[in-house]
Amino acid sequence: MHEPLDDAALLIAELLASRWLPRRHPRVRRALIDAELWQTVQDRLALSGLRLVDNIHADHVCVALLRGAETAVFGETGLNANNNARLPRDAVSLLVLLWSLIVLPKRERQAARAATAETEGQTEMFTTERPLPSAASVSPVVSYKALLADFGPQLGRKTRMDGNLKRLEARGFIVRKGDDIGEGPLLDLLLDYDALAPRILEGALGDVLARARQRTSTDPHAEDED
Repeated sequence: MHEPLDDAALLIAELLASRWLPRRHPRVRRALIDAELWQTVQDRLALSGLRLVDNIHADHVCVALLRGAETAVFGETGLNANNNARLPRDAVSLLVLLWSLIVLPKRERQAARAATAETEGQTEMFTTERPLPSAASVSPVVSYKALLADFGPQLGRKTRMDGNLKRLEARGFIVRKGDDIGEGPLLDLLLDYDALAPRILEGALGDVLARARQRTSTDPHAEDED
């Protein structure tokens, strides 16, 4: 007879089986508010060279390698490569581009709406804590046709770009629905916002974002940004 698993063990098992879990999952929600359970999960994962990854701007949590385990798993060659997800270079370029077009505007919307809610709350006699807007409610989508027209030549044209989009979708970075490309569970978890955002906003992709926002503002199907 096996002893029943506790909540920490069950949460770890589900994360390893599913690769990611939504923040609204009952055990994830409990871990996010129960500091002891959270630390237990992190301690047990650390014994296997893993860590629990959470981000208040994302709607999911996942498991990733501890920094100290990366060398043992990937070796020096893997760590010196352009990525450790076994993606070709043009797929990484596509990933960074989509991250720039989806995550950066999403973060701005979350911050803006949170600030608006805080300002409105100051006028109320009894204020309550207002959670950050969910990623699903503010995350923009990217048009496949626009992406192909704007960046197809740089990203290997249609056949190559289609193959890389399938790779990114299979790894959980994006989701696709018809012509729309949206944020996947791992897009805002496994890419380091603090490292990427300054490089992109201060580099060549800053102009790309400006053009994308201009196109979105004139697109009748674009999300209303209130």
